Amino acid sequence: MKPTLLLVRFKIAAYLRSHRIIQPFVGLLAMLIILYSTRVLAGHELSSYGDSAALLVPVFAWAARGLLDTEPDVQRLISVTASGRPGREVTAGLLAAAAVNAVLAALAVLVPLGIGFAVMPGGAVLAGGLALHFLSLLTGTALGALSSRPILRDQAMSTLVMLGAYVAMLLISLAPVTWLTVPLISWMRAAGRPSFLASALPGLAAITLAWCTAAFLAYTYLRRTRP
Repeated sequence: MKPTLLLVRFKIAAYLRSHRIIQPFVGLLAMLIILYSTRVLAGHELSSYGDSAALLVPVFAWAARGLLDTEPDVQRLISVTASGRPGREVTAGLLAAAAVNAVLAALAVLVPLGIGFAVMPGGAVLAGGLALHFLSLLTGTALGALSSRPILRDQAMSTLVMLGAYVAMLLISLAPVTWLTVPLISWMRAAGRPSFLASALPGLAAITLAWCTAAFLAYTYLRRTRP
């Protein structure tokens, strides 16, 4: 476990030194300004968290892809060799991307408490907001990994795939059958209901986790042939 954690620290440090974090951070700020330019009225906080979680998926994907693209190909091969097993380098990259996105997600949940909401929401709303943004960061991390340079060498194609996949998820999740994709629209619709935590969240979380698990397994498999 120690070599993996050292690689995680190395990848995050390299990402921060490259200043690539600025781009998704600016994207996050822009989204927060749009969502909370006027204060959210009491009782609508969880609904705004649902909108935020669905709309921030491409920001999280952008951050994950940027982190995984930071290392040059030769340096990545050196990391694979130094770690002892290729799987460690892959795991470290995903953990590092998830850690960066966790910080961005925390900002997306905490900032509205100071400037976005008319009143301070209760613990249930915060729990729902954290759960939604956790699902969002997992989805974004998976999407960013599958569009990163180890998988798609061409930068333009990578961007098109990342944005196209996000738009496809939005369109497909308009369908009444929620399991066809990550149910982004269902997050937004269900978050406005009083029974969201008890009735809707478990099912939506199960579908999202299933799709994210499949995406991470696909990324791990593809990395075997695309080191």
